Amino acid sequence: MIARAYTVAFEGVEARSVEVQCAVTPGMPAFSIVGLPDKAVSEARDRVRTALSSMAIALPSKRITVNLSPADMPKEGSHFDLPIALSLLAALEIIPKDAIESTCALGELSLDGALVPVIGALPAAMAAAEEDRMLLCPKASGAEAAWVGAAQVIGAASLGEVVRHFTGQAPLPPAEPGEVITDATARDLRDVKGQERAKRALEIAAAGRHHLMMVGPPGSGKSMLSSRLPGILPPLSAAEALETSMIHSMVGLLDEGGICRTPPFREPHHTASMAAIVGGGRRAHPGEISLAHNGVLFMDEFPEFPRTVLETLRQPIETGEVMVARANAHVKYPCRFMLVAAANPCKCGYLSDPGRACTRAPICGEDYMGRISGPLMDRFDLRVDVPPVAFTDLDLPASGDTSATVADWVATARAVQQSRYAARPDMRLNADAEGEVLEEVARPDAEGRALLTRVADRFGLTARGYHRVLRVARTIADLDGSSDVRRPHMAEAISYRLPESESAPTQLASA
Repeated sequence: MIARAYTVAFEGVEARSVEVQCAVTPGMPAFSIVGLPDKAVSEARDRVRTALSSMAIALPSKRITVNLSPADMPKEGSHFDLPIALSLLAALEIIPKDAIESTCALGELSLDGALVPVIGALPAAMAAAEEDRMLLCPKASGAEAAWVGAAQVIGAASLGEVVRHFTGQAPLPPAEPGEVITDATARDLRDVKGQERAKRALEIAAAGRHHLMMVGPPGSGKSMLSSRLPGILPPLSAAEALETSMIHSMVGLLDEGGICRTPPFREPHHTASMAAIVGGGRRAHPGEISLAHNGVLFMDEFPEFPRTVLETLRQPIETGEVMVARANAHVKYPCRFMLVAAANPCKCGYLSDPGRACTRAPICGEDYMGRISGPLMDRFDLRVDVPPVAFTDLDLPASGDTSATVADWVATARAVQQSRYAARPDMRLNADAEGEVLEEVARPDAEGRALLTRVADRFGLTARGYHRVLRVARTIADLDGSSDVRRPHMAEAISYRLPESESAPTQLASA
């Protein structure tokens, strides 16, 4: 007798349907699992056998064969335990076959029959909804999966509850979505003393999702400024929260089934490997750039990252997605993030202070910043110096606008952009604009065009740099509430693109 259950196999954030076929036939007693199972899936037979034994269900003295179809797709993970147990119970006529054939199941079994939560419940619910099936999962994963809404989700605490549900003895209620999580620990931008230009750059970067590079000596406030970014970013939309949560579900980062509406803020250490940053490993897991999708990737001590790691950021920054190619997997992950990098001007950090700089200055600064390639540096829309704050300024009262005020300005500017690109699903913010769309929405007035042309010729802007100035100018105009990009907007955008020096405003004026 053959029974069928259904589950999923994960390829990145996509869940592919897997049919679990179970046949109980005469022959030498055996329990085998075929269909390219990994070690965790192969060990399911022992967990299933012991879990059924704890429920006083003895396996017959026959040959039990479980096939995971399609057989040429690798099957990984412990979530195959529950569908294997369901197909076996249906083959033994303990639960009805038609009930499990309309169900997609995933969950790990303990030896006593309890169901252990597994990763990937959210993308599994998406796959179940597409196939018009109910999702059966561990109770602890039900709140996460219920966020999909398009599929009915049933959460069970044990295999015994599953049997009683399908036999009609004690039907289980549908799972309810978890709580919406908000980050109450956001720090206020007003706490940063001085650094008004860096604060302004942070506001512009947040409004248009522009990449930002901050360079300054140790203790000047680069990390402090970056940690204030979550407090000025607007909450994720429902679609963005679902996109981000699907990636976080794959690595078990969702807290008690709650969906977080706060944009992710990831800050990997500079010793992180390439697989940790862009994704990879044996199962091609998502990296930090994907975990920062729709949020911020903060890379402190930027030149200290391995050169090979930094160079892998170039393509994802442009495309908003990354293909993790390994010998046994080719997985595509979304990674539309805002890169914020911080760096000291040189190895010792005091290049601009003659009394504290090392004896190799200024060569040490050129060597240190030379670790960042020109093509990668060209991808930063905003570059700002963060000078040291005078000791006397630290005693002054807080100044500048609060994070709440700046967040309102950012939210207003983003709302304008989302309305502007509503007809373009591939574009959400100014950082995404390109081609004819960019030329149309960011067309400067005559004075602004003349200024940009002179600066591009004098300072040798690349084509990429030229277009990034246009995007930043469009964002500055949005923050200003202007429908047109005028010369002051263009001048400010260009000032963040010129080589950082004290004479930059003078250079811009002379241009």
